[in-house]
Amino acid sequence: MSQSGTTLILIMAIAVLAPLLAYGVGRKLPVPLVIFEILLGILVGPDVLDWAHTDALIDGLSQLGLTMLIFLAGYEIEFGKVRGDTLRRSVWAWLIALALGLATGVLLGGGYTNGVFIGVALTSTALGTVLPVLRDAGDLHGRFGSVVMAFGAVGEFGPIIAMALLLSGRGAGESTVLLAVFAALTAGAVHWALRPRPPWFSRVIAKTLHTSGQFAVRFVFLLLAVMLGASQALGLDILLGAFAAGLITRLVLTGAAPESGPEILEKIEGVGFGFLVPVFFVVTGIEFDLASLLDGGRTLLLLPVFLLLFLVVRGGPIWFLAPRDLDRKDRGGLVLYGSTALPLVVAITTIGVDDKAMTAGEAAALVGAGMVSVLAFPLIALKSRSGAKARPVEGISGSESW
Repeated sequence: MSQSGTTLILIMAIAVLAPLLAYGVGRKLPVPLVIFEILLGILVGPDVLDWAHTDALIDGLSQLGLTMLIFLAGYEIEFGKVRGDTLRRSVWAWLIALALGLATGVLLGGGYTNGVFIGVALTSTALGTVLPVLRDAGDLHGRFGSVVMAFGAVGEFGPIIAMALLLSGRGAGESTVLLAVFAALTAGAVHWALRPRPPWFSRVIAKTLHTSGQFAVRFVFLLLAVMLGASQALGLDILLGAFAAGLITRLVLTGAAPESGPEILEKIEGVGFGFLVPVFFVVTGIEFDLASLLDGGRTLLLLPVFLLLFLVVRGGPIWFLAPRDLDRKDRGGLVLYGSTALPLVVAITTIGVDDKAMTAGEAAALVGAGMVSVLAFPLIALKSRSGAKARPVEGISGSESW
């Protein structure tokens, strides 16, 4: 059997085993699924068992997985429900974090390009990891949950914009113009998505939803391909196109198929979380430079440094700009949830290593710190807020009502 075939079998075996481990361990300690996928990838990778190796095919599937991950992140954000003073505070908190992150990254990375990758990674929030924790704790639809959603949404959207502006290799002016053109195209797509669809559109969706036609699913992937193509044609990172496609898809499905929308999303998530996204995270583990991390020296020292910087760079501005109605426990919980970072850290470091702007050791230290943050920060936040009572959103402002 070819190396690609063997590696793909191992990846899918891990994709099946990881949820079982997460379920078994989760009864005592909530550990995100992605942690098992990455750790098992490290186990079968070159630095441990040396069973799995990447090649063009595996790397291509991994890139598709990253694209789907960002697409689904864009889909889950409802910017229409995150506005007012809380949104302004979350945007300012992220901008300050970006300034701190870039300064810190340049100092640690020893150069502008490397520093930008590190700095942008330090500003991200793993909203997709945090939301299930909030949901299980019953906090998602209260005031605290709405604030976390606002800060987390900006923590996912902001780094992607920063990557498009700062990591394109072009001048700031040219990048801004191209980004503005893409924004105009996206705004046009949003306007189109908000228009009522013709009656036949909804009928075809309903009629083919349970047939081999799968019109809605194919249409969603067409939207994704168009936005990826638009971003690539403008020389922007395809992650920006994937994120925009997620936002547009939510609007289209909400308007054209409100009753079928959740079922269509389940089908898309089945493709994403059932196949492509696990490939990305397992490949991240396979390519993880464990040897550099365990050799000690600067790489090993960087891991706790990056973990602390997640709290200082991302969490510090959140603490000072958190809404004033939050008490100390809620403010601390918001800092911990907002500083939880992994998926975008993996995405940013993957691009950095591919562009030879980051060393594999630096990427391993950042991803390792992200893994620890996902393991520790939400758990500490839960325990620190265990006595807090959920408060309804409407007690603050009607404009921010969920």
